Amino acid sequence: MGNEVKITFLGTGTSQGIPVIGSNHPVCLSKNPKDKRLRVSVMVSWDDYNYVIDCGPDFRQQMLTHKVTKMDGILFTHEHADHTSGIDDIRPFFFRQGDIPIYAHKQVVASLKHRFDYIFANKNRYPGAPAVQVNLVDNNHPFKLGNMEVIPVEAYHNRLQVFGYRIQDFAYLTDIKTISDQEIEKIKGVKVLTVNALRVEPHHSHFNLEEALHFIEKVKPEKAYLTHISHMLGFHDEVEKKLPNNVHLAYDNLIINI
Repeated sequence: MGNEVKITFLGTGTSQGIPVIGSNHPVCLSKNPKDKRLRVSVMVSWDDYNYVIDCGPDFRQQMLTHKVTKMDGILFTHEHADHTSGIDDIRPFFFRQGDIPIYAHKQVVASLKHRFDYIFANKNRYPGAPAVQVNLVDNNHPFKLGNMEVIPVEAYHNRLQVFGYRIQDFAYLTDIKTISDQEIEKIKGVKVLTVNALRVEPHHSHFNLEEALHFIEKVKPEKAYLTHISHMLGFHDEVEKKLPNNVHLAYDNLIINI
């Protein structure tokens, strides 16, 4: 038997979040808390470990909401701002724990070094700046987090390489548009799959709802949760009713145990 893994959906929205600033779209005006979505991120916890996949602009708020006091590391899917721009807010964890481990493709690390150079500075560090311990992620090279193996899963966000991750019987892929059959083999038969479904209409760099459902049929998980959702997908409760029995819309603060 493996460890019980707890998945906390910290945010399930697309890059602008829901509501979108200044929008009068009906979903943005919804009073249903499930229609309010912070930028996309999950926390994976087991034993005494907490790892976050992606660290967007809502990271501070997400950590406060869930009263997180310890962060063992951050896995990045790719370098876009809605997945990385909260990295400065690791400071409280850094002050208590020291350098925070990050796990990312070399292209993501290069982007972070460019945008957050003070975090990676070796000389003349600004007092109070956080620091990280860099762990490069390569495709076909699983790695360990604590006592758990992580399998990187390569996909593409238009032409941009992104990593999904399989941790035991949980697989998380976001911002994907294309993925090879070889990579799908790595996640077949997981108990819980999370994948992006931006909207109903096709999009150049994201699965729409139809593509996400087709992908789920290929993987055949016991359950699937859709994330990275825009207001254009529709109202949470209405969309949920139309989905297959084993597929659900994720929502902010949803917790599942595997």
